[in-house]
Amino acid sequence: MKNFEKYTRQYFMPPEPSFKWVEKDHIEKAPIWCSVDLRDGNQALIVPMTLDQKIEFFKLLVKVGFKEIEVGFPAASDTEYNFLRALIEQNLIPEDVTIQVLTQAREHIIRKTFEALNGAKKAVVHVYNSTSLAQREQVFKKSKEEILKIAVDGAALLKKLAAETEGNFSFEYSPESFTGTEVEYSLEVCNAVLDVWQPTPDNKVIINLPSTVQHSMPHVYASQIEYMSTHMKYRENVILSLHPHNDRGCGVSDAEMGILAGADRIEGTLFGNGERTGNVDIVTLAMNMFSQGVDPELDFTDMPYVSEQYEKFTGMSIDMRSPYSGALVFAAFSGSHQDAIAKGMKYREENDCQYWTVPYLPVDPTDVGRRYEADVIRINSQSGKGGVGYILEQNFGLNLPAKMREAMGYAAKGVSDEQHKELQPEEIFELFKEKYEDIQTPYNITEVHFKQHNGIIAEVTVTCNGESRVAIASGNGRLNAVSNALKKCYHLEYDLVTYQEHALEQSSSSRAIAYVGIKDKNDSLYWGAGVDQDIIRASINALVTAINNKETA
Repeated sequence: MKNFEKYTRQYFMPPEPSFKWVEKDHIEKAPIWCSVDLRDGNQALIVPMTLDQKIEFFKLLVKVGFKEIEVGFPAASDTEYNFLRALIEQNLIPEDVTIQVLTQAREHIIRKTFEALNGAKKAVVHVYNSTSLAQREQVFKKSKEEILKIAVDGAALLKKLAAETEGNFSFEYSPESFTGTEVEYSLEVCNAVLDVWQPTPDNKVIINLPSTVQHSMPHVYASQIEYMSTHMKYRENVILSLHPHNDRGCGVSDAEMGILAGADRIEGTLFGNGERTGNVDIVTLAMNMFSQGVDPELDFTDMPYVSEQYEKFTGMSIDMRSPYSGALVFAAFSGSHQDAIAKGMKYREENDCQYWTVPYLPVDPTDVGRRYEADVIRINSQSGKGGVGYILEQNFGLNLPAKMREAMGYAAKGVSDEQHKELQPEEIFELFKEKYEDIQTPYNITEVHFKQHNGIIAEVTVTCNGESRVAIASGNGRLNAVSNALKKCYHLEYDLVTYQEHALEQSSSSRAIAYVGIKDKNDSLYWGAGVDQDIIRASINALVTAINNKETA
């Protein structure tokens, strides 16, 4: 690829080794979550949400369990301002939810923000200014001292206006473009802001270290966070927050490693909506914790509903492979995968397992509102016997013999390959009935009588090609006697090698299904199934179907 030489690293390593976070192998508890869907996510939409949509989205976020929600940049536009006012004046903010508003560190914008907050019981006021080398040199053309003064003056004005405004306000500061800022300088600016705010155990403040643009691999970001966490003033009274973007596709790993490095809080969006390649996806982050036995303190038990509402409000589409939420993320088309999942599910049932360890499924799909029969085992030309057998058992109560599952698997694959489509469970069931259930040509047994004499004697009335015959033979059981009668009457050559039966419904009038496999002189297997309230009749129908499949093969 051409022109790669014009790119260089735009990040800065901490001035000392900061890699203690690598000694941790998991996240122990959920961070404080702050949704920025209504601000950062909304400003990234081609068509931003209307007031009504934002209100409904706010309610969705509350339902999911967010306790901190950034609702907008009220000084940026009338829509943003009016949304905040609607939340306050219509009393839409639950007591246990804190709203957050964003403002640049500019006096008129800060004053407008507090005007919009009039009447709010509590809120986080989030002030920021950019500190990166590129922004200082190219955009603001200001020195480090001048940039630091902007941050300190903004912090002082927040403190002053909060004291003059009724309500309970807490503060947040972001050195925007933190990832492109010298780490020691970021620390200097943040500590200067903290000196203004003087946080206490009863009045903590938030320092947010955004990956405004991802410049580095995640371990570099984590090391920057660890350095800041270790050297920050008033650390015990500071909530260290992260706001990762996803330019390099590393938003989730940035956040996870950043938590290991000392972060207490994560700002992000549902499904990663945000500017450019988006923000960190809180759904993935939360579900990653869930999959390792950590309560994420967010509720995604009805993921399809959350996904549907998100798409409705934003006009965005969730990719079919989006972790945990995509339409195909639990789907297994591969035969070996399907077989492993089916066996894993059976093992789990038989062993009453405490922990979820089913192969290929990092979480139980039902925990996020998905269904095994519709979302997990999917049948196409790549599928195998395990998947088809699982579909028939779970959806229709058919527990096929192993070799019959294999034959049915090949049959389903063949149809899918020929039609170039995925087969739905009902189509697979219909295919099973078409190929294996109660086939009555060329042979059809219309009447059977049994009597016991040196075993079982069967008198069988059979029609074949419009001609009716009565065949009589004995056997060591009813089915064996019927089989011997057919062989004797029509000179049929086969061995009955498999017989299996089970009830289809649990009731006094339940139907039964029987499966019969026969083998010809070339060791080729042929299958049949029969369904009837009388298990003997079901067995006979299965045998006749197997014979008919052999004769018409």
